[in-house]
Amino acid sequence: MSQPPCPKCHSEYVYQDQDSLICPECAYEWNPSEESSNDDIVTVKDVNGTLLQAGDKVTFIKDLKVKGSSQVLKIGTKALIRRVVDAKDHQLDCKISGASDMMVTAKFVKKA
Repeated sequence: MSQPPCPKCHSEYVYQDQDSLICPECAYEWNPSEESSNDDIVTVKDVNGTLLQAGDKVTFIKDLKVKGSSQVLKIGTKALIRRVVDAKDHQLDCKISGASDMMVTAKFVKKA
């Protein structure tokens, strides 16, 4: 039961429904027998205009207060991008050193 990862969010938890494959994390559906189009590729740029991808390491360019918490992510904190999503406000799903996983806006980071 090995399915290819989701082309949109690169999740490995893909399941098949008749002829289509479905990603439960981002709700993307596609037919693996059809050609993939490049319209579905998400492009996100950091504050300097550098393209960001899953697996890139980034650092914060300013102090950020975490919503619903008293925690502050300091300038220079390093994070690893787990996936890039097509969202209006938070585009990066990151693993932050010294904190847990959280979503971050791309305009507040630069590629390390």
